[in-house]
Amino acid sequence: MKCCVLFASPRGEQSNTRALMTEFLDVWHAAGHTSVVHSLYDLTIRPCLACRGCQQDWSGPHCVIDDDMTGIFADILSCDLLLLASPIYNGYCTAPLKAAMDRCIYALCKYYGEERGPSLWEGKAVAAITTCGYQVEKGVDVWQEGLRRTCKHARLRWLGLYGERHRSYREPFMDAEKVQRARDFARQIMAQLAAGE
Repeated sequence: MKCCVLFASPRGEQSNTRALMTEFLDVWHAAGHTSVVHSLYDLTIRPCLACRGCQQDWSGPHCVIDDDMTGIFADILSCDLLLLASPIYNGYCTAPLKAAMDRCIYALCKYYGEERGPSLWEGKAVAAITTCGYQVEKGVDVWQEGLRRTCKHARLRWLGLYGERHRSYREPFMDAEKVQRARDFARQIMAQLAAGE
């Protein structure tokens, strides 16, 4: 199976979210699966224009904006799992991931033209990894609900979210328990995919 990761932390290699994502992908790769990681802060992703140019042709995304979303669209459509990895700063994912998801909703859901068309990514499995400064259940609830609604709207398969709290940059983030939970989340997602959930 192929995992397409949209990684959206500005802290790059120092990112807490990346540390969790790395543990997830270690388990994923050990099971013989492949992945492609798009580090969104290193790419050019312009916001959706809501011009509906993408709605004229249902055979592909056909976004009128020529930027790095072209390759991301291709990897999303060819993957078995779309993994969204972003910290929560202000109740939601970071701006590059929000921009990417806005572009996906228009270009991959052909709902907004003169006639209602298909969802090109219907049935795609989606999961998320996140970090936040609050208790997880309070820090990620808004984004988690947003993802559930996105999946329902686009006819995607929501598999779940894994998050961890980081209280202070003065404290180390990763520990053995977080490593184990991240790796267990990977196993849980693989089991759901194997079961066709």
